[in-house]
Amino acid sequence: MKIKGRVWKFGADVDTDAIIPARYLNTSDPKELAKHVMEDADPDFPKKVTSGDIIVADKNFGCGSSREHAPIAIKAAGVQAVVAKSFARIFYRNAFNIGLPIFESPEAAERVQEGDIIEIDANSGIIKNLTRDEQYQAKPIPSFMQELIASGGLIEWTKKRLQTL
Repeated sequence: MKIKGRVWKFGADVDTDAIIPARYLNTSDPKELAKHVMEDADPDFPKKVTSGDIIVADKNFGCGSSREHAPIAIKAAGVQAVVAKSFARIFYRNAFNIGLPIFESPEAAERVQEGDIIEIDANSGIIKNLTRDEQYQAKPIPSFMQELIASGGLIEWTKKRLQTL
């Protein structure tokens, strides 16, 4: 699986309240959540982000409370992947459970700039910065996790598995 898109850059310790503020948690409708994604980190982000974009952040992305609304909002906004130095453990699992690919790469998180175009090979973990003609290494996504992403998340993967039994 290859992912290519324009980068939006965020700093360290972006918590789930910054990803999707608690005041919007009265809905679980992905389209509604997408209208407010990252607005506490960048109030204009929901208007600027377009389908196919990629978020690159510093360390501990997705820290804070355990809410699957955070990766749902990111995915529903059209963001196709998140690259960071590191992820909060619960966000990491929630992202894969809803089918949002995420990649840990300290080097990419430091070198990539907002507006750069990057291409990620999920199999190898290679991230190519097409704007700067650089290459970085991320941890490759294991094949089982790639199956979750390709299926649209854990629920859809489970439904498909149950149909084959």
